[in-house]
Amino acid sequence: MRDLVGGRFQVRVVSSIDGAARTWLNRATGAAVRAFLVMVLIVLPSVILPGIGTDTRQIVALMALFAGTLVFAEYSAVYPSLLEFRDGAPFNRIRYLMLLAIVLFLSVIIADREDPTTVSRLFRAVGFVIGEALDFPYSPVRLTTFMLADTATAAQVVDVRTAAGTAYLVSLISLAVFVIVLKMAGWPNTKNAFNVWVNLPTFEPTAGGDVVDRLERDSRANLAVGFLLPFIVPALIALVTAGLPPATVTSPQTLIWTMAAWAFLPASLLMRGVAMARVADMIRMKRDLKFAAEEAEAADDRRRRNGDDEGDL
Repeated sequence: MRDLVGGRFQVRVVSSIDGAARTWLNRATGAAVRAFLVMVLIVLPSVILPGIGTDTRQIVALMALFAGTLVFAEYSAVYPSLLEFRDGAPFNRIRYLMLLAIVLFLSVIIADREDPTTVSRLFRAVGFVIGEALDFPYSPVRLTTFMLADTATAAQVVDVRTAAGTAYLVSLISLAVFVIVLKMAGWPNTKNAFNVWVNLPTFEPTAGGDVVDRLERDSRANLAVGFLLPFIVPALIALVTAGLPPATVTSPQTLIWTMAAWAFLPASLLMRGVAMARVADMIRMKRDLKFAAEEAEAADDRRRRNGDDEGDL
């Protein structure tokens, strides 16, 4: 009997160790894939653009390595510290695809300056049409052209307008896709486990006040800032770059990442606001169901006690 129990205990221990190792291996594999994809995103302009120097490639490679290490550490850990909605797919996936599409399209369009091809000419022509269509009074695309100095040439203004229009349209399409996916999939899916504090590591639940009210307040703040940011950023860039020649702002790498950040950050904040509102609704629904179950259980107890009292009488 001792040998039998000992053998079963060893089997249980070995199986639990194998399960933990398998779980860690799966998490590490997923983290490595995500880190590689982030590194590809960062080095993409340097690969597509012609005439990139060796020093620039080394700096970009170092930045890609740092970003990949950060993503791997976040996704391989049990509890993240910076990245939000790590287990709340497809939030981060849509954001990554949005930024990848913006950087890819802008890199191909700007590469047409020095090394035109059939594909780059097509992308540049489509981007020019998009920029013209979105360049109306008081639009964010119109405001981006005002961040250039008065000495900017017509070609530089066209480059900024084309890049801004393309990036802004991609961000709007990505935001629409995100909202549609949330509606169709019922995100966050209540059938699977959704840990609010793991997916929102920067949100402090014990800061005071009701959690649902704070989530809704943060959601409204993110929506407001995300809506205003495309109008505010061009003015800030104009103040920062005052006195610099327009060629500095319209240089390939600077223009790509400036327009990508200008379009990505507001859309990301809007997506975060919508996601936090959905999480607040989920918590409220869970809380209401729990209260209803407790009230039903209390009513059953009262009926049971009343029945016992009548039986005693």
